Amino acid sequence: MQLTDTEFQCLHQAKQLLENPGLAAKLTDYIGTPIEKGFALLPKSISSTVTKVTQAALMKASQAALYTLKNQPGTQSSNKLHKLGVAMSGGAGGFFGLSAIAIELPISTTIMLRSIADIARSEGEVITEPETQLACLSVFALGGNTADDDQSEQGYFAVRTVLANSIAEAAEYVASKGVSKEAAPMLVKLVAMIAERFGIQVTQKVAAQAVPAIGAAGGMVINTLFISHFQDMARGHFVVRRLERKYGVTLVRQWYDDIELTP
Repeated sequence: MQLTDTEFQCLHQAKQLLENPGLAAKLTDYIGTPIEKGFALLPKSISSTVTKVTQAALMKASQAALYTLKNQPGTQSSNKLHKLGVAMSGGAGGFFGLSAIAIELPISTTIMLRSIADIARSEGEVITEPETQLACLSVFALGGNTADDDQSEQGYFAVRTVLANSIAEAAEYVASKGVSKEAAPMLVKLVAMIAERFGIQVTQKVAAQAVPAIGAAGGMVINTLFISHFQDMARGHFVVRRLERKYGVTLVRQWYDDIELTP
């Protein structure tokens, strides 16, 4: 079995998106200041704050964002509309500063998760299926390596492998009981694993917003870059899954690994 030329181009583009430089590099390009300078401006307590807020934001988003789309696989995604919503929440966050993160992040995360689900649907996913819903949530773990990761735990397929068992357990629970406020331990565990990686990128976003003169307008642009990053991760992820449904995981992984990206 072989990919068609169109499918190969899709897989090549997916790998380009999934293995590209992360959010910090994109933010640095925008603000013209190394992101490390933004980190230096953050209070020492920001790390624990981001951890708590990201976990809460992901849990709230998982309860709200995936149930407002009609199940119409193949429908074109509305990326620009979701970018506008996140930009507006970023403008508010930029205006009120770091104190607004606990309010702004759950809103922007919910909008982003809805956009991710929209992209999943456009790639043929059935978004009413629990496994698909959790695959959408797992996109927040992509492109955000932790400080404890070794070389074997970096990259797209490595992150999928780390999350695989927790997604399967959580999907089984969601299939029988749905997503509720009384979340099962396996769902809480999955959200915590995703939040660990997502929190790194949230901290990078907050650091960029901490740079003097960013303000509300800068917050809007930073949030637009933020959602664009996860829309790219989602597009790559669900292109790979679409091809896996047709050719199987083993073959697609082999073809993915064989693709050489240009620097």
